[in-house]
Amino acid sequence: MTGLDIRNMPDSTKEARITRHRLLTAAEEMFAQKGFDGTAIRDITTKARRNPAAVNYFFGDKRELYEELFRLRLREMNESRLNAIKTIMSDKSKLTLEKLLYAYSVDFLKPFADPQQSQRFMQLLFREMAEQRLPRNMFLDELAAPTLTAMEEAIVVICPDINEHDAMMCTISLNGQLVHIMQVRVLFEGAQGHSITSINIDESIDHIVKLSAAGIRAYAKRDKK
Repeated sequence: MTGLDIRNMPDSTKEARITRHRLLTAAEEMFAQKGFDGTAIRDITTKARRNPAAVNYFFGDKRELYEELFRLRLREMNESRLNAIKTIMSDKSKLTLEKLLYAYSVDFLKPFADPQQSQRFMQLLFREMAEQRLPRNMFLDELAAPTLTAMEEAIVVICPDINEHDAMMCTISLNGQLVHIMQVRVLFEGAQGHSITSINIDESIDHIVKLSAAGIRAYAKRDKK
């Protein structure tokens, strides 16, 4: 989880923020290890070194804590990705398709640079895809729709000959490639005996940017006809 800035807060507010943060951090680890059903509130509060009543006080119950954990992580990623797109698009004099794709890809994979954090969150995502406990539209509303729309609009600005539908499909393809790289790193971490285990993030991003840029330009050339 991201760090807390508790400077200049009253002591009571600081303690509340620290407790909430510890509960979310502990919940992320325990849900990743044991799943929703296998994790008890006491598992989380023991890990966080807090009273079990703290979960009810801050979140209501275990399900609300689970949803808030995902909501927080999705909002953090959404804000970061939108800022990355905005920063690149703000300098029109040096704007290129490759720069946009590179900035987005780097930011997309940034939360997963820490192997332990990436493994925990990927485990959570895998479990959630299988169990589907979150509200149906949470991923769409909190992360997918805002970032996909922003990338679609940015691609159309840089490649005005591409239509909006093709720009959206290219953006979905870009996201799919980035998600797969995360999955590969988690699934094959520590394994040996195949070249796939030696792939690093920088090499992966370079490949994805080149492939995606070529694909987007091909669509733009086709749509122009």
